[in-house]
Amino acid sequence: MEAGHPVPDDAAHDAALRMLALVRGLTADDLVLCLMSGGGSALLSLPAPGLSVQEKRAVHRALLQCGAPIDEMNCVRKHLSAIKGGRLALACAPARVFTLVLSDVPGDDPAVVASGPTLADASTAADALRILQKYAIPIAPAVQALLNDPAQETPKPGDARLAGHGAVVIATAQQALEAAAQAARAAGYAPLILSNSMEGEAREVAIVHASLARQARLHGQPLAPPCVILSGGETSVTVRGQGRGGRNAEFLLALAIALKDLPGVHAIACDTDGIDGTEDNAGALLAPDTLARAAALGLDPAALLADNDGYSFFAALGDLLLTGPTRTNVNDFRAILVNAS
Repeated sequence: MEAGHPVPDDAAHDAALRMLALVRGLTADDLVLCLMSGGGSALLSLPAPGLSVQEKRAVHRALLQCGAPIDEMNCVRKHLSAIKGGRLALACAPARVFTLVLSDVPGDDPAVVASGPTLADASTAADALRILQKYAIPIAPAVQALLNDPAQETPKPGDARLAGHGAVVIATAQQALEAAAQAARAAGYAPLILSNSMEGEAREVAIVHASLARQARLHGQPLAPPCVILSGGETSVTVRGQGRGGRNAEFLLALAIALKDLPGVHAIACDTDGIDGTEDNAGALLAPDTLARAAALGLDPAALLADNDGYSFFAALGDLLLTGPTRTNVNDFRAILVNAS
């Protein structure tokens, strides 16, 4: 079934109901093999009892707009759901459940991926409530009542109802970065894997990457050109403008501004699932002449960044990366290529 992402739609609700129907009536002789990947939090969405679809979606949208990191978002999602946070596993009882995980989260905790529908949840409803308060997200009475009800808590590690279940992570951002590093070496570029779990505001993370690229280009540190700086993880964007964004487009626009047409530097930033946020692109490409071409078109990079409009900037240049859905997801991928003089 196709459903909405990153904000759940009616198809996501129907998918969750269908999933629960498929596991109804299983026996102790049955084995449920579950494949989970990033994006499942939105694609498998069913409000907890007493909560409306609209109330759950409102919280989801607010979390996306405030720039909360994925682990905080998924903590809240688990505690507002009738299927996440181990509840799908409970519905499979008494069958054994084994989960194969494509990880798109920093740290590769399988219980965080897709909000862990088949895995025990170490977080609590009190944690979820603190996250909502931290970002000053309005808390509807139904949400407050749900998070204050001990009977609605998720199953925890050691819960006897989950005994005998298992999970293994079969693909990660680290694997993708190592593959990219191997390809770089084969092409004659020295790779530096900065991190597989970068987090923080996309525009601020971009400034750090730009500093590293400039140091490599001008001083041969921490490695000499030709080289490539690689990173994974999931940045966030606090939405303040009205533009079309995506965290990778935002990262790359901020990177372009910070590099200031530094010669010999090219970059790519994209989401490995082929969709950057809510847009139709995976990400975008940057070249040494990006700002010069933008100026020739009358584009104001700083104004577009302030409006969270990285998509429009790279669309005007013809530098959006369009792959369509890739059928996998190991989070974001960034590569900054630094050529020798």
